[in-house]
Amino acid sequence: MKNLKLWTVFSLASLVATNAQASSYVRDIKVDGLQRVELETVLSYVDIKKGAVASDGKLDAALKQLYATGLFNDVSMNIKSDGLLVIDVVENPVINKVLFDGNDKMDDSMLEAEVQLKPRSMFSRAKVQEDVQRILEVYKRTGRYAVVVEPQIIERDQNRVDLIFNINEGSIASIDKINFVGNKHYSDDDLATEIMSKESRWYRIFSSAENYDAEKTNYDKELLRRFYLKRGYADFRVVSAIAELSPDKTSFVVTYVLDEGNRYKVRSTDVVSDMSDVKTDELKDDLLLSAGDWFNANDVEKNITSLTNVLGQKGFAFVDVESELEKDTANNEIDIVYHIREGERIFVDRINISGNTRTHDEVIRREFRIEEGDAFNVSKIKDSRRNVENLDYFSKVDIETVPTDDNKADLNVKVEEKSTGSFNVGVGYSTVNGALVRTGISESNFRGVGQRLGFDVGISQRAQEYDLSFTEPYFLGRRLRAGFDLFRTEEDYQDEGSYDSETNGGRLRMGWNYTDDLSQQVRYTLRQDEIRNVDSGASRYIKEEEGKYINSSIGQTTVYDKRDSALNPKEGYFLSFGNDVAGLGGDEKYLKFDVKAYQYYTFADYYTFKLFANAGYITGYDNKDVRLSNRYFLGGSTLRGFDVAGIGARDKYTKDALGGNWMVYTGGELMFPIGLDELGIRGRTFVDAGMLGKPDNMHEGIEYSDKARVAAGFGFQWLSPMGQIDIDFGFPIVKEKYDETQVFRLNFGTRL
Repeated sequence: MKNLKLWTVFSLASLVATNAQASSYVRDIKVDGLQRVELETVLSYVDIKKGAVASDGKLDAALKQLYATGLFNDVSMNIKSDGLLVIDVVENPVINKVLFDGNDKMDDSMLEAEVQLKPRSMFSRAKVQEDVQRILEVYKRTGRYAVVVEPQIIERDQNRVDLIFNINEGSIASIDKINFVGNKHYSDDDLATEIMSKESRWYRIFSSAENYDAEKTNYDKELLRRFYLKRGYADFRVVSAIAELSPDKTSFVVTYVLDEGNRYKVRSTDVVSDMSDVKTDELKDDLLLSAGDWFNANDVEKNITSLTNVLGQKGFAFVDVESELEKDTANNEIDIVYHIREGERIFVDRINISGNTRTHDEVIRREFRIEEGDAFNVSKIKDSRRNVENLDYFSKVDIETVPTDDNKADLNVKVEEKSTGSFNVGVGYSTVNGALVRTGISESNFRGVGQRLGFDVGISQRAQEYDLSFTEPYFLGRRLRAGFDLFRTEEDYQDEGSYDSETNGGRLRMGWNYTDDLSQQVRYTLRQDEIRNVDSGASRYIKEEEGKYINSSIGQTTVYDKRDSALNPKEGYFLSFGNDVAGLGGDEKYLKFDVKAYQYYTFADYYTFKLFANAGYITGYDNKDVRLSNRYFLGGSTLRGFDVAGIGARDKYTKDALGGNWMVYTGGELMFPIGLDELGIRGRTFVDAGMLGKPDNMHEGIEYSDKARVAAGFGFQWLSPMGQIDIDFGFPIVKEKYDETQVFRLNFGTRL
C-alpha cells in the first residue's frame, strides 16, 4: 500500500513537470520582418494573448495559421526565458505583373480571368501551382492535352516579382479511333453517324468534330441512347465511354461499351388519371403508338406533350403526365400507361439565359414552349431543351429549376456555344458529269440571330453550278422560314440533245410546319433559260427552241415525313406533293404537278428495303407548249440501266432526246451487309421501272413508246473517308430498240 502511494505521488509530479515543460507564460509578443503586413493582421491570426500560457500545441496551431494566410514565405516562433514571444516572418513578395507567353490560341484576357494571382496581390508558390493547374484545365477544355505550363519568377526591387507563365500550347488532341463494343444490331458506321464525335481524317481540317471533348463524349452517350430508344430498344444503356490518351498526349481512342438489350413491340397503351374531372377515353384516340408498333421513346415523349397540351386547353393547367412502361421480357412486348396526376401549383418566374456570347437571347427564347408567368410544366421544359439542342448551335444545354418563392421558380438556362460555320471542298467523278470539284461556305447562325447563309460552287466536265442562299427561320417574329436563292447553271447536253443550256435566276420561298412531321413551303421563281450552241445537225424541235426565255412561276410543296432519319432512313415513310404555275409574266405558261412517295422497312436488323414512286405531269395553257428546259427526262440516277435521258421521245434522224410532259418512276431497293461494314461498304440490289410521255407538240419524225421500261441490277455503296461512292450495274429487262442504255454507273463525290 505504501509503495502504491509513492508511485501515485511520483506520477503526479512527472505530469506536472511535463505540463510545465510543454507550456510557457507569454509576457509580451514581438513580430520581426514585417514590411507591408500590419502588426494587427499578424496578431489576429495568432490565438495567443499577452499574459496567457501558451502550450506547444497552441504555438504549432498559430504557426500553421500564419502559413495558411499566404502572406508569408517563412514563419518561426520562439519564447524567450523572460516570456517574450518572438515571431519572425519573411513576407511573400508582392506581384508586380502577371504575364503569359506562348499563348497563341488563347487570349490573355481569357487566361487572366482564370488565374487567381493578380497584380498587387501576395505571391504564393502554392497559388502559382494552383494557377498552373487552372491554365492546364482551360486548355484541356479546348482539346489541348499536350500543353505545358512553366511558371517563371523575376525578382524586382522593394520585394516585388513579375510572374510569367511560359506556355507551350501543343496541338489539339484529336480522336484517332472510335470503337463500339456490344452493338449487334447496328453497325459501327450506323452509330458513328449518330454521334457528334468523329474520327480524325485529313479532309476534316475545317471541322472541330474530330477534336476530343469530354462533354461532347457525354452528349454522345445521350445521342446513342436516343437512337436505340427510338428504335424499340427500351433496355439499352451505355455501359461506359472510355477515352484513352496516347502517350504523346496528341490523340485519343474512344470506346463506347453498349448493352443493346431486347427490342420491344407495343402490346397495349392506356391513359389513366388521378383527376376525376379528366375523361381519359377521348384522350386515347390521338396517341401515336398502338399495339403491334415498335416501341419508340420519341413518340412516347410526343404523346406526353400532346396530352399535356390538350389538358391545358381544357383548363387543367397544373398537371403532370408520366409514362409508365411494363416490359414483358419473355415475349419482348411492352405496355405503355400514361398516368395523369395533379401537379404542384408553381409558376415560372424568370427564364435566365447565360453562356451565349454570340447567339442572341431571343434565338433561344423563341424555342421555348413555356414562357415567364406560365404554369410550371416538366414536359414543356423537356421539349424546350430538345428544341434548343436541335438548333445545333450549342455543344451543351442545361436547364436548372431554382425556386424563388412559395409558388414560383426560375429556369436558369446555361448553354455552351460551338462553331456553326463550315467550309466544304470536294472532288469526285461520275459517269454522267465526269470529273467534278465542289466548294462552298455556310453559316447556320449568321450574325447570332439564327439566320442561314450559304454559297456553293460546283464545276464538272459537263456542268457548272453557282448557288447563293439565305434563310430567316423566324420571319416577322413568327415560326415562318423565309429566304431566297440566287442560282446560275450551265450544262452541256451535246451528247443527249446536241445543245447547251444556261439558267440564271432567283427564288423567294417561305415555309412552316403544321406539326413535327407535316410541313409546307411556297415559292416564287423568276429565271431566264437559254438554249444555245445548237448543233447544225440537231433535231428541228431543238432548233426551234434556240434562244432565251423568261420563266415566272409560283409553286408550293407539302411534305409529310415519318422517316426515322432524313440522312440514313431505315424505317418510316415520306410523302410530298408539289405544283407550280408559270405565267405571272414571262414567256412560259404551264401547270406542273409532282408527287413522291418512299417507304422504308428494316428486317433482321441489317436489311433495309425501300419502295419508291415518283410521278410528274406538266402541261401548257393559252396555246403555249412546254419548252425543253421544263420537261421531264429519265435515265442515269433516276432509271438505272439506262443512260441520262436514255428513254422517251427521240428524234428519229438525229437521235436527240426530247424529254416528256409526264413521267412515272418507281421501283424497289434492298440494302444488305456484305461483311465489310467496318469499311462502310454495303451491297444493294434493285429493280427500277419508268415511263416517260412525249411532248404534246411533237408528232412527226420521232420515235416514241409509252410502254414501261424496266431494269434490274446490283451495286455497292461505300461511305469512304473521301465521301459516298456509288457503283451500280444495271441491266435493262424491258426497253425499246432506240433507248440508250448504261450498264455501269459510277458516282464518286464528297463534301468535307
